[in-house]
Amino acid sequence: MIPTGFLPPALGPQRTFALVAGVERYDISHRWNLRGPARDALRFAHWLTGPAQVPPGNLRLLLSPLDEPEALDWPDSPAMAALRTAYRPATEENVKAALLDELPQCDGDLLWIFWAGHGYLGPRQELMLPCADARPSQIRHLNLDSALRWWRTDLVKHRSFPLQAALVDSCRVDAPRDARWNFGSTDYGGGSSVPGRRQFRLYASREGEAAQNDAERGAGRFTEALLAELGGRSVRESVSGLPVAARSIHRTFRELRDRGEGWQLPQFLVDRDWDACSFLDDDLAAVALPRAARLDQQAWDGLGALFEGRELPRCAYEAYAWAFKAAGCTTPVGGGLPGDGLLDVVQDLDERQGGHGGMPLAVPFVRFLADRAGTAGDAAWAGRLKDWVDTTRERLALPVLPPPPPPARTTVVHVGLEPPPDGGPGFRARMWLRGERTEHIWESQGAPVRLDTVREELLRQLALIGAAPTDGGGAGPRAPGGVDRIEFHVPYELLDTDVDQWPVPRGPAGRHRALGLLHQVVVRCPQERADTRAEWHTSWRWLCTRGGRHPEAVRVVEEAEVTDALGMELAERPAPACVLAHTTSAPHAGLLEAVLEGGVPVAVWRRGGGAPPPPLLDLLAPAGPDGRPDPGALDVLALPARVREVRRAAAGAAAAGARAAAGDGQPPAGEDQLVLLWDDPDDIPDSRSLA
Repeated sequence: MIPTGFLPPALGPQRTFALVAGVERYDISHRWNLRGPARDALRFAHWLTGPAQVPPGNLRLLLSPLDEPEALDWPDSPAMAALRTAYRPATEENVKAALLDELPQCDGDLLWIFWAGHGYLGPRQELMLPCADARPSQIRHLNLDSALRWWRTDLVKHRSFPLQAALVDSCRVDAPRDARWNFGSTDYGGGSSVPGRRQFRLYASREGEAAQNDAERGAGRFTEALLAELGGRSVRESVSGLPVAARSIHRTFRELRDRGEGWQLPQFLVDRDWDACSFLDDDLAAVALPRAARLDQQAWDGLGALFEGRELPRCAYEAYAWAFKAAGCTTPVGGGLPGDGLLDVVQDLDERQGGHGGMPLAVPFVRFLADRAGTAGDAAWAGRLKDWVDTTRERLALPVLPPPPPPARTTVVHVGLEPPPDGGPGFRARMWLRGERTEHIWESQGAPVRLDTVREELLRQLALIGAAPTDGGGAGPRAPGGVDRIEFHVPYELLDTDVDQWPVPRGPAGRHRALGLLHQVVVRCPQERADTRAEWHTSWRWLCTRGGRHPEAVRVVEEAEVTDALGMELAERPAPACVLAHTTSAPHAGLLEAVLEGGVPVAVWRRGGGAPPPPLLDLLAPAGPDGRPDPGALDVLALPARVREVRRAAAGAAAAGARAAAGDGQPPAGEDQLVLLWDDPDDIPDSRSLA
């Protein structure tokens, strides 16, 4: 609590001013629209002009609601009626006019800034609040950190506004590092700092967290808690009690977090000049609800021995995500692991402490690792992990854990092709079947065979794999669910071959379907990875530990970027793990060489070259908040299934085009033939030469 004698003597409603903004509708895309911020802004303005008795002329109200302004629930009061005719749209021009031109010329003691809407953190962790006229070419916004620095300078009248409070109900997640998210560089500059100005900032969430909004009620959770704390307080009461109110709000959200109902945790920052100290969260533990147990020293000692020398397994992200589900908690916003080692991940989980059931998040994480280690054949490590889980549960009196979900079963046929040693025509061919186990199912004998022979044998094997037994036995087909994916391990020069278009008999009357429509079909070239094996493995491991999604996982390569230096550039970092070719020439003209030299495990291109439309990113990636495809939301690990979906959609469109062309005499549209390079270094059945 700030001593009342510490406040400016004349502080009151007449010397209080405010910028109040609520943004629901954005020009950039309808996908950005959200319901609630305009109503939150109205309710805060109603508190200012009601219990706080601030004159409506002291407010700058900016609203961009989803519905017509008349449809908003305007509070019934003379002050709000005046604001109803005076409010302006929440555009960047109006924001800057109100905050940097009009309000600084006023003579006041207290400035309130209330903002509800989207929020993003820039490269320097500055909070950027998009305005209603944000567009793809320029996301117009308010740089709040820069604006608050400006307000502490002599560009604002001397001895005016010694107290400034910013209350923000928005997310504070990192803005995607993508050229389409053009926030530009916004800095309002400023003059010389004026001693004695004190700023209080209260955010709805911490860095990297999303703020929750109740769209049905049209209200932000943070604003609900804030207004409940302000209640009927006057201006002087609200300012002096603001730190206490912030602690109470923080405690409310801490209880939600402890119950596993969300990870949003408000953060309040108080300038040291306010009362010579910062308000930290350390003393809140005494009043928080009981939380899950934390690991004791014995548990940490055991994990140190278990994890020594162990790299992150490819299932680490699955284990991390399942730990939250098993403990009854909400998974944190944003994909990926919080560290590069197993102990780093466990430390993050232990600090979060789990949900109301008392289960530390680290315990189900280790339980998942034990299950997967056993499935992968590492029985010794699996046994040690399970022993740690059992002894830790018993020592800490933890509840019983549900069993982890079994690993997804994928049946894959691997087709290996190698040129003969003498360089003659044909190929040496071999096939493996990987399901619950891996078995060798066929190999060419004698002279090298042609691709037609390989195709015929593959069709025969697919029929055998899915066929029911004919002897009356109960063994069932070798792959009860059929073959999910076919992976062609081919020489470099065959990467662009149309194996996904091989015709497969299907149905009556001699009908055929393309192989890539019935199964996931990918090509591989692991024999070309010898010189960049370390980069290849590192990139794949990086992708797996981020659950297949990351803003830097996918890179779209344009024609001008395909240079002799591209391969070395791709090899510098684990990201990107996937390259999408936006090129007009065939990929062998430099792009695939760069992909293999850079150790990139995944690439997609159009057979024979040929640039979009539509761009590959439009075909493969889900739309982001701006309505355009979001590379960070593209699940690279699910690309084989996604490419098959695109192939099927293209085939359907081609068939419809053929029917339409038959009616008007026009030639049918061609199919959109994609090629997917998919080199999983952990899944190579046998790399021995076929010679």
